[in-house]
Amino acid sequence: MTDDLARIAIWDPDEVSIRVARSAPARDALQEVRDILMIDLGAPVSRGGPMRCFCGMRVELPYELLPCFLTAEAG
Repeated sequence: MTDDLARIAIWDPDEVSIRVARSAPARDALQEVRDILMIDLGAPVSRGGPMRCFCGMRVELPYELLPCFLTAEAG
C-alpha cells in the first residue's frame, strides 16, 4: 500500500510487487490486483479463492485488503 499513485494498482517489476493506492476502495483495489496478476502476468484464474502468482505461489495481501478487514469495515 502506498500514497500518491496515479492509478489504483501498478505492477513494479523492479520490486517484484504490485503497489496499491492506499486511498483506493478495497474492492476496486482487489479487482485491479487480480487483473494485473491474470492479464498482465499470466497467473491462473482465481475466483473466490486465494490469489496466486503466475508461479503458483499464494499472493500475500496487506491487511487492508483481507476479507476479514473488509467485513469489519462494512459492518
